[in-house]
Amino acid sequence: MRVTVRAALVVAATLLLTRCGGGGGGEGGESAPPPLTGNAAGPGSTSVPVPGGGGGDVFPQAGAATGQWTRAQNLPISPVHNVYLPNGRVMLVGRVHNQALWDPVAQSFAALPSPGYDLFCAGHGLLPDGRVLFAGGHIADFVGLARASVYDPRSNSWTPAPDMNAGRWYPTVTTLPNGDALVVSGSMDTSMSMNTLPQVYQPATNSWRNLTSAQLSQPMYPMMFVAPDGRVVDVGPSTTTRTLDTRGTGSWSFVANRNHGFRDYGTAAMYAPGKILLVGGGDPPLASAEVIDLNEADPGWRTVPPMSAARRHHTSTLLPDGTVLVTGGTSGPGHNNPDAPVLSAELWDPATETWTTLASGSVPRLYHSAAMLLADGRVAVMGGERSASDVFPDAEFFSPPYLFKGPRPALGGVPAQVAYGQQVTVQSAQAATIAKVTLIRLSAVTHAFNMDQRINVLPFGAGAGTLAITLPSSANLAPPGFYMLFLVDANGVPSVGSVVQLGATADSAG
Repeated sequence: MRVTVRAALVVAATLLLTRCGGGGGGEGGESAPPPLTGNAAGPGSTSVPVPGGGGGDVFPQAGAATGQWTRAQNLPISPVHNVYLPNGRVMLVGRVHNQALWDPVAQSFAALPSPGYDLFCAGHGLLPDGRVLFAGGHIADFVGLARASVYDPRSNSWTPAPDMNAGRWYPTVTTLPNGDALVVSGSMDTSMSMNTLPQVYQPATNSWRNLTSAQLSQPMYPMMFVAPDGRVVDVGPSTTTRTLDTRGTGSWSFVANRNHGFRDYGTAAMYAPGKILLVGGGDPPLASAEVIDLNEADPGWRTVPPMSAARRHHTSTLLPDGTVLVTGGTSGPGHNNPDAPVLSAELWDPATETWTTLASGSVPRLYHSAAMLLADGRVAVMGGERSASDVFPDAEFFSPPYLFKGPRPALGGVPAQVAYGQQVTVQSAQAATIAKVTLIRLSAVTHAFNMDQRINVLPFGAGAGTLAITLPSSANLAPPGFYMLFLVDANGVPSVGSVVQLGATADSAG
């Protein structure tokens, strides 16, 4: 069906009004995204206006303390699965074969074909070449498909992968340092029998490798991260933290027990290599937060100050300045309590381990809501539902306080592809004022967890209008794939992010 853009995007009410034409939509509109190329077609260099993205634009000062929410046009669906593609579009997948491509800057839509089965409650992650692996899917509640497919943004098409060992409903996908993708967990049947066999998808051969020595019953959608030693850590919702060695037939090792119980529909973010924040979740929902540092000789969970409100079904988002934004959720008991939505955003500062309450959105973000960082520094917040028939197609943008603190530093000359340990020189007229350079992986978000999100703070040296930046030395610190490179000045204001492909090979897309 055709989607009509019904409203203009108000980026900053007193500064910038970007209107979009009726150019998008469904099967009667665009059918393919623009080419997949690093900077050339990435959001940081698009000709479409971005907030504060050119000419030293400054957001109005009214949001300097608490940030600002603005409404986007309604989405054609209420998304459950959301993937930020290297071409700047967001892949939206909802219930019962509903899907679309969204350009959050141009405010337009395009058709996203179906792989031929229901992707609802699958797991998903970005492969090193920018394609997206979807694992599992929906037969009925708690009954998962064994199907898997790979989406290619360049051709807007799907390629089947071999079936997995059994069905998976609510599995997690984690991109590994060697470019393969780990798939774990997922319910197989209405008795909630979990798929206990971890499997590794190998893109080079379009095949699966079974970790037969590492079979374990994990909760649905476990929160998995690549640790600095290359193993994959499971931090929740289970109270027991373990690492999985994916070599050979696999093996699990105990790490520690968490302090605040089972955290289903909580959220977690690796805010520095090996350092993880876990917050909220549970029933009744928790406000508590805890952190772990996997770099320590004997890692253990440590309680830090809680959020101002208990939350469940919320999402954590890494920001270019290194802080962690939490949005959405409900504070009421039960699986999905619509009577107690938490509308305010909260910001966690790793330097002080404290929270700051920010501005409130206007749409309840409950079960199936999501949030993700865009290359222009805003956070797109979408989805949510009171029930399967009472959903929220409304989308919002949250502009964090850093967008109101002065002109944005310029960033140019970023190569489309970069290698591990490589030093690259980029251009910025504000080079002398840059205080931090960050690299943030593109997002794949569902059910309160971003399966791809991670951040690296990069060493750099400033010259006359240039910065010499050193990329991460190891794929354990930043698995291969597409990232956004940001410059952050002494006021905490980020540049528009430039999309780069880290660890590219000769046959990589770009």
